[in-house]
Amino acid sequence: MTVAALAPWYLWVKSVHLMAVIAWLAGLFYLPRLFVYHSDVPVGGDQDALFAVMERRLIRGIMNPAMILAWLCGITLVLTPGVVNWSAGWWHVKLAGVLGMTGFHHHLSLARKSLARGERRHGARYWRAMNELPTLLMVAIVLMVIVKPF
Repeated sequence: MTVAALAPWYLWVKSVHLMAVIAWLAGLFYLPRLFVYHSDVPVGGDQDALFAVMERRLIRGIMNPAMILAWLCGITLVLTPGVVNWSAGWWHVKLAGVLGMTGFHHHLSLARKSLARGERRHGARYWRAMNELPTLLMVAIVLMVIVKPF
């Protein structure tokens, strides 16, 4: 499929992209909240094991596939002719936001593994603060894509 052949599929790809982003964000909002509660339970107990399973299933079953699909669809969208005005500045901010979300996803993935091993590098207070980061990134990304202020 050539780049020009992407145009008829644009709305389909955009729809799948939006669904993937929504699923990814749901995980980015929920996983730090699980960490808040997981950080407060004793290591090695039943609750510790339950949180570890919930976190693993969330990241492997929802967040990783959603992130990959969001990236694939997003790359496909920007390759569609006429979609992005490359001389505009908004897309730089959007890309920085998406890279920030991807970095945060990676941070959560490492933290999940650490918690599963019984390590408590961060407490509940840290995870409460981190829980706000995806919201801030989402606001910046949506404003850039919809308003295109510059």
